Amino acid sequence: MRAPDASLRLCARAVALLLIVQAAPGPQAAAQAPVGKATVEALEFPPLDFDPPEAGHREVEGVPVLVLESHELPLVNVYAYFRGGYGLFGREWYAAAMGLPTLLRYGGTTTLAPDSVDEVLEHLAIQTSFGSAGGSISSGLNTLTEHLEPALELWGELLASPGFDTAEIEVWRGRQIEGVRRLGDDPARLAFSEFNRLLFGDHPIGWEMESEDLLPERVTPERFREVHARIVCRDNLVLGLTGDAAWDEVRPWLERLVSRIRPCAEELPEPPTPDILRSRGVYVIEKDLEQAVVVMAHPSDVRLSDTPDYYSAMIANSILGAGGFSSRIMARVRTERGYAYGASSVWTTPREHEGIVGAITRTSPENAVAAIEVILDTMAELEAGPPTREEVETAISQVVNGFVFNFETPAQVVSRTMLYLAQDLPEDWLERYWRGVQAVTPASIQRVFSEHLRPREMTILIVGDPERIGRDALAGLGPVTVLEPR
Repeated sequence: MRAPDASLRLCARAVALLLIVQAAPGPQAAAQAPVGKATVEALEFPPLDFDPPEAGHREVEGVPVLVLESHELPLVNVYAYFRGGYGLFGREWYAAAMGLPTLLRYGGTTTLAPDSVDEVLEHLAIQTSFGSAGGSISSGLNTLTEHLEPALELWGELLASPGFDTAEIEVWRGRQIEGVRRLGDDPARLAFSEFNRLLFGDHPIGWEMESEDLLPERVTPERFREVHARIVCRDNLVLGLTGDAAWDEVRPWLERLVSRIRPCAEELPEPPTPDILRSRGVYVIEKDLEQAVVVMAHPSDVRLSDTPDYYSAMIANSILGAGGFSSRIMARVRTERGYAYGASSVWTTPREHEGIVGAITRTSPENAVAAIEVILDTMAELEAGPPTREEVETAISQVVNGFVFNFETPAQVVSRTMLYLAQDLPEDWLERYWRGVQAVTPASIQRVFSEHLRPREMTILIVGDPERIGRDALAGLGPVTVLEPR
């Protein structure tokens, strides 16, 4: 049985309402049968059997292709995922690797000027997307079935034979320079940027674009071509296909696409391992703001893996502060004390190295220290004792009840499976996650908190006015250091 869709849920509600109406046929029956809310709570349903659709596996010239056909609409989606990104190369490549997706789309090709590419895309109603992360470059294509062959031809040319037009490079460079100049205008962006730099130092996670990265000699067409050759090559590629396309018909077109992408000349370097700062203390960036931005965290060694610790940490994070209004930090900081409109926790779990666990909020400068203390006390509560069973059940229910929305479209199924394949995760990772979180208990959460959460060892960064916050109050949280923002 597959996970229930919206129509089944509506039917269940209708049945429940009908039972409520029919619950009191007479005085004697009314005394025996539950009514109102009790009627709904008395309903029983069979256990949910999670059975999502699966993508088929194909291969073209050694490149894995995940396929899930759907012929409801005359539309086709094609996806390309390339291992490799700015996080795998030295700082001198940072700007070119960051700008690569934009220049693949807007820099033209070796045979078509940028405006000619735009005309073809508009004429055939083709939609494309290009993006990047620290370890990957991705692209997507959406087109009418009848235009699939020419769409693949153009998309393949954008991927394999980019023109890196000098005028478009300069446009991109100008926007980046403006972004560097305006970094301090957004307090939240400034806080997250400086916090990452503080914790991760000279590691890709801690990098933020700087003027030196954008020197003309670092963003030449030749520099873009070199980083393109190292990332957009066949051995790094995973493809996905969904929609109104029969495999036998599409395969020759995909073979042509793959043949245009050169084999990789060298293997990708191993991702660098960060040396995360371990320093209890307060770091302040002085700004005259009506809302101080607070970010705090310390390293955590919970990894993305099929282990009880990982699943417990995910549910623990939801209970701590990531679960919205049902979480403890939100209840303490907003509902009980009224210090801030919002506050939440964060618990990152990279696959290959340590992550961080902590919290973020924005509040008036006068309430900043008090809000921090409430957050730290809330963490200490969960470090010392287990959450209630109701809290655990609520957090698990949020995951389980929302799980079907991860599989609403074939595109979601294929894109997720591509990501897992590229990251060497099991293809049934979401199913494992679904089962794993349901095995979490209050005891397992208390254990993961006690082993991995240390509230009084937090590195705390505040963007705000230290005079209004109170310098003496700040000193009570730990050694205070004033940072000069970039």
